[in-house]
Amino acid sequence: MFLGEDLLPLLVLALGAALAVGHGVALLRPPPAADDGNLSKAPLSRSVTMIVLGLVAAVWAVATLTS
Repeated sequence: MFLGEDLLPLLVLALGAALAVGHGVALLRPPPAADDGNLSKAPLSRSVTMIVLGLVAAVWAVATLTS
């Protein structure tokens, strides 16, 4: 297979971890205040949902890679 047998689980691990870490950082360190129409902080419910989905994907990928 092109790029190895574990390409799909590795991609799911990378995307899930990036999703979880990115939204976690957005909650912990919101961007500086600006008046150009951007949100002042990340929406809590959407961010927590994305963190959970990212963690589920990352854990699933790790379980697939280790089994």
